[in-house]
Amino acid sequence: MNLTDFLLRYGPFGLTWFQWLAIAAIAVGGIVFGKVAGRLVRAVVGRLVKRTRSTWDDVLLERLGGPLSAALGLAFVATLIQAADLTAADATAIRFIRAGYFAVFFWSLFRLVDVGFHLLGESMWARSGHSRSLIPLGTRVAKVGVFAIAAVAVLSYLGYPVASLIAGLGIGGLALALAAQKTVENLFGAFSIGVDQPFTVGDTVKVEDFLATVERIGLRSTRFRTMDRTIVTIPNGKLADSRIESYTARDRMRLATIIGLVYGTSEAQLREILDGFRNVLRAQPKLFPEGVTVLLRALGSSSFDVEVTAWFVTEDYAEFQAIRQEVLLQFLGVVERAGTSLAYPTQTVHLASAPAATATR
Repeated sequence: MNLTDFLLRYGPFGLTWFQWLAIAAIAVGGIVFGKVAGRLVRAVVGRLVKRTRSTWDDVLLERLGGPLSAALGLAFVATLIQAADLTAADATAIRFIRAGYFAVFFWSLFRLVDVGFHLLGESMWARSGHSRSLIPLGTRVAKVGVFAIAAVAVLSYLGYPVASLIAGLGIGGLALALAAQKTVENLFGAFSIGVDQPFTVGDTVKVEDFLATVERIGLRSTRFRTMDRTIVTIPNGKLADSRIESYTARDRMRLATIIGLVYGTSEAQLREILDGFRNVLRAQPKLFPEGVTVLLRALGSSSFDVEVTAWFVTEDYAEFQAIRQEVLLQFLGVVERAGTSLAYPTQTVHLASAPAATATR
């Protein structure tokens, strides 16, 4: 049997081996044409894109390079199949080419998901660590949704019954949701924390009855490092409903203290000390001008109580500690220069002698 007889014999799907050979050659030509034509189109469009100031179009062109080459290759294959004498293969080939266009369309949606979440990652919302950690999760969820829609659309176009498949997935999804209520609750809690952003990784927060630093925000739970260096883990579903007080979110920090002076301090010394305290506070470059209080609060049981309240414009607690230390040290200097001293709890006991007994007559 010569080669011609073999090529004229029928193979799978009622096509001769010659037709299969022609289809394979056209497919290879389509792949080569798609890659070459795709590069040329990207090169031309890329010059136009580089002239713009935005970056999203550069990312879009880069991510859609593969689907563009595939679409051009499919167009080349469809043109050659219609031009060639492949009458028995035309209907089947055109059907698979259209299915290929479906695949290219959803492939493009896959890449558009990447572009969309890339732009979201560059936004102000994603500057925090937790929000940025949600972007990969959102990307995966969106891609799973696109893949599910693509699979159903392609199978339906090819003639496969998808109604029973969708019904089965719906029942299975319902059963899975009922079996994993807590997991789903914690997952939605993670999304809620990401959108509302009550805290980010590294923040110092007070959650219910403990003060800690946020160490890691996961999909199921959030970990906190307490002041005793222990780890506290709270499920995100519960955390989303908890009372959270963020210390890191403060735009300024308050110095509030009561300074006791000994009762031997004169009025002139008190006035000098009050003026000195005010001058010390005004000399601080990060003092918030409003809400400064330096007043004689009360005549205490063992001291003159001077109330000092001031705000400092800083978000760094370590910096506030340094400012507070410097202010308190200068307060000590003001008291020393005034010629008096700080009081400490004292108690004076006066003893009176009993009257002498009346002499007996």
